[in-house]
Amino acid sequence: MANLKSSQKDIRRIKRRTERNRVITTRLKTLRKKVLAAQQGAEGEAATEAGRVYVSALDKAAKTGIIHRNKANREKAKLAKIAKAATSTEVTA
Repeated sequence: MANLKSSQKDIRRIKRRTERNRVITTRLKTLRKKVLAAQQGAEGEAATEAGRVYVSALDKAAKTGIIHRNKANREKAKLAKIAKAATSTEVTA
């Protein structure tokens, strides 16, 4: 247990921030699963909308420092690659 008053305040602050960050990272994981499920189900409109929401959430999380901006860019590139592969198989099929 911290002895200094400022250290005790830091502990309370860290606890609040950790909880907030956990909520956001969990939401990102859920959105990623929804995007992948929509693309596997070959639902074009739903996949596009889910992708748009996921990219927006990634950008917001990167802007606030919850995830690193390179991680956000990597996830968006991965999403674009999957989306491109899905549309190319639809066109050829």
